[in-house]
This record gives sequence, structure tokens and C-alpha cells, in this order.
Amino acid sequence: MKIDDTDREILNILKNDSRLSMREISKRIHLSAPSVAERVKKLESFGIIKNYTIELDYKKLGYEIECFVEVTLRYGDYKKFKEFISDYPTAEFCYRIAGSACYIVKLRLKHLSDAEEFINAVTTYAGTVTHIVLSELETNGDFLSAGNKG
Repeated sequence: MKIDDTDREILNILKNDSRLSMREISKRIHLSAPSVAERVKKLESFGIIKNYTIELDYKKLGYEIECFVEVTLRYGDYKKFKEFISDYPTAEFCYRIAGSACYIVKLRLKHLSDAEEFINAVTTYAGTVTHIVLSELETNGDFLSAGNKG
């Protein structure tokens, strides 16, 4: 599917607020609501829009600590780690990466001792490097802008 500037505008609007009505989006991009709905349906059918989500305030839920853990498997036991991480309750995501580590895991935690618990659980078969998030800088994340034809 070829994405044009109008599709990019729709995607950026939905990325920022997926609860907006087709009518509201149509007002913002000066296109009819049925045209917007058709474009959104097409973006969904091609799998470009995969789902609609909410953003949670984890700090208000008691998860004050965010950390990234680099995991390097010692014995190549990828299956064991995959089973472990798929059920780990505070893992927000886990990516297989290139570089000195095998995986990068993001954890949302209530206490620093929860990071230690994670490290202790994998230390028998993996080395870890943990990075605690101190603060977050805002970025616009607007890589879909009309100027980006890539």
C-alpha cells in the first residue's frame, strides 16, 4: 500500500489520540468524514493500523521505577529465557537485539528490590546490565510527517 501525505496526517492524528471521531479528524485535515473513514479502514486492512490502545500513568498505579535491562545469555538457552520473559509480570517489552547483549527488557517496578528479583531470576544463565530511568525527555515522535517520504 502506498502511503500519501493525507494518510500520514491521519496516522499522526490517531497516534496522538485514537479516540477521535472520523468527523473530528476530517475537520483537522479538511477532508470529508466518509473519505477519512475509508482511508482508516484501508490502513487497518493492510495492517498499518494494528490496534488502538490507551496510555497509562504507571506512576499513579504505583509503578514508580522504570528500568532497561540488557540480558546476555551465557549458554544460548534462548528457549528458557523466552518462556521466562513471556510470563514475567512487570516486563513491558522485550526485544532481541544486535550488539553485545542478546535482549533488552523494559521493566516497570514498584521497588528497586523488584529489579534485583529479576536479575536474581536470570543470573544462573544470563548476565545483565541494568539502566534505571531518572527522567524522560519529550520528543515529538513525528517520523510520519509529510516531509518524511521514507
